Amino acid sequence: MPTINIQLFEGRTIEQKRELAKAITEATVNTLKCSPSAVDIIMTDVKKENWATAGKLWSDQ
Repeated sequence: MPTINIQLFEGRTIEQKRELAKAITEATVNTLKCSPSAVDIIMTDVKKENWATAGKLWSDQ
């Protein structure tokens, strides 16, 4: 069973997360030839102050 972890900045709506979960599930089913019930998706909202790229916090950009 594939488990897909997604980290994203907080602020997405529940509807955006529903759409994302549906799209990722469909892509996984088509690619791996598994059933939708086998696909788990874990979404983690991250504050910009807890994410850095190239040594700089996103909250400072």
